[in-house]
Amino acid sequence: MLSLNKKLRSGLRPLAAALTVLTLAAGAAHAADDALPKIPNKKPLRVGFAQTESNNPWRLAETKSFKDVASKCGWQVIITDANSSAAKQVSDIQSMIAQHVDLLVFPPREEKPLAPVVLQAKKAGIPVILVDRNIDQSMAKAGRDYITFIGSDFIDQGHRAADWLVKATNGKATIIELEGSTGASAANDRKKGFDEVIAKNPGMKIIASQSGDFARDKGRQVMETLLQAHPDVTAVYAHNDEMALGAIAAIKAAGKQPGKDIVLVTIDGTKGGLEAIKAGELGASVQSSPFFGPLACDVAQKYAKGETIPPWVKVSDRFYDKSNVDASMQYGY
Repeated sequence: MLSLNKKLRSGLRPLAAALTVLTLAAGAAHAADDALPKIPNKKPLRVGFAQTESNNPWRLAETKSFKDVASKCGWQVIITDANSSAAKQVSDIQSMIAQHVDLLVFPPREEKPLAPVVLQAKKAGIPVILVDRNIDQSMAKAGRDYITFIGSDFIDQGHRAADWLVKATNGKATIIELEGSTGASAANDRKKGFDEVIAKNPGMKIIASQSGDFARDKGRQVMETLLQAHPDVTAVYAHNDEMALGAIAAIKAAGKQPGKDIVLVTIDGTKGGLEAIKAGELGASVQSSPFFGPLACDVAQKYAKGETIPPWVKVSDRFYDKSNVDASMQYGY
């Protein structure tokens, strides 16, 4: 019996060793799956840029920044336009994954629908940089599933817009809030930041809040409807300049004076927004820079060299009002 036990133990040793090897191999494979894909060492680098839409100056300036940086960065940029559809943007990115581009860069139109496609890119071995807008971090995480998010602090933008409005109205206002695209991180956070400050000021009240989808004409239409329902409004906070300019048109059509009867504050810093500040129709605009091409190039080159990239590459933004608008027109786009 003792001899038999020895033989059994002896026979089990190779099996145990084999199982150990398999376990280690599985662990290594899992670690490899978890590792971020690398950027190939080649030129030109085929870079997919999946734009959300091209119906406003901000998006046009963002796309142009990638076109302008391409030759300097050694990129061959493939550009698509989702025409304001998250589903179309997902399809555009999946097509780029099928073409196996070397790098994907894009602003997710909405936080949740674009998270799964980031994971698809990772599985296909394609690194991703997100710009302008982020995705739901519970679904895909910066530094683990994609290289980084390059963008502004949208909550801080909302804080700054609200702080200005509180001072401009001496802490007393009935406010209409024109929100950006439903589900977009920029809209979610700009609302959160603004509403946090307003909630701390008893004399400030948001009487209506509705999406204008970051579009001028939609902003105008929404403002027209809300003006009829709330003729007592004294202030407007728009999540971007385009909606603010649409609201200005609606206010004028209602026989009121923007900047006097109704004070407006917004976010973006477009040329049209700065001109409206200069004309006295728009009170202030927090800049949200669209010039991500050079930043994305710099981050990609550093990552390719093995440098550690933070999960959020934060962009600093200017602030425009009547005190500095004349000196700031050069920054409009």
